[in-house]
Amino acid sequence: MTTKADSKRRVVLPRAKPGEIYDVQELDEGQYLLVRLERPEPKAPPPGRRECLRAMDEHPLRVAMSWDELRRMTREP
Repeated sequence: MTTKADSKRRVVLPRAKPGEIYDVQELDEGQYLLVRLERPEPKAPPPGRRECLRAMDEHPLRVAMSWDELRRMTREP
């Protein structure tokens, strides 16, 4: 297969699909290696309000004292 670079130094790959990403490595003078990179799997959507509130309720770290106790401990007399 032979292809030609255009004025913006782009080369068209006949079997490439729009949006594909390639890693270009220069092996030697005039020799290049193109490696198509795989797209990562999409992440799960962020948790909704209900899931956040449930996680906060179930979290094991909680303040074991009342606000008044905390206020007495942290304020100067």
